Amino acid sequence: MFTPDFSPSAEQNKQPILTRLLQLLPAQGTALEIASGTGQHAASFASHLPGWTWQPTDTHSNAFASINHYAQQAGASNVLAPQQLDVCAERWLAQAPGTDAPPNFDLIFCANMLHIAPWTACTGLMRGSARHLAPGGVLVTYGPYLEQEVPTAPSNLGFDASLRAHNPAWGVRWREDVQAQAQLAGLCLAQRHTMPANNLLLVWAQPAAAHKLAL
Repeated sequence: MFTPDFSPSAEQNKQPILTRLLQLLPAQGTALEIASGTGQHAASFASHLPGWTWQPTDTHSNAFASINHYAQQAGASNVLAPQQLDVCAERWLAQAPGTDAPPNFDLIFCANMLHIAPWTACTGLMRGSARHLAPGGVLVTYGPYLEQEVPTAPSNLGFDASLRAHNPAWGVRWREDVQAQAQLAGLCLAQRHTMPANNLLLVWAQPAAAHKLAL
């Protein structure tokens, strides 16, 4: 009998994230999820955003069965078949038939990836998002961050140390460093939301859209 992967953190944070997405997003659109992992987020968000088409992706194709399981369990027919995606690749997804343009998305969503990937993944995420965001679209990232003018929670300091002990290329990222990579790619930080368990939800967009979101 198939047993899907399960993430306790995804189960805990899916409702707080969904609350923010419902406030941020219009009724309809197309979403690309980076590093979908177990698929719990995709199933939850797509089932509560029926006007959205949700494209899950992951670096590892062995995650696909779990992603499909949760989507089917939630009755989320608007979740597309998962695709393999390397965030550092110059081309993320196949071009649409009959066009030379890369596919565009109204939302690119990435949770809990930056701290368990090398720094090149942050650069790749920002560059790829800039290529694939539709006009007015947003990139939403979620996870733990360090910030220069905000005291760091002891739990995040301990988490950072444990990550670096496991892999020196990993670690909780400075929000300012991530922001600098976004700016190099042509994206601006439009919104910053504090979330449970000392996490942040950050909204990134092209300058014109970022200005409207910040109003």
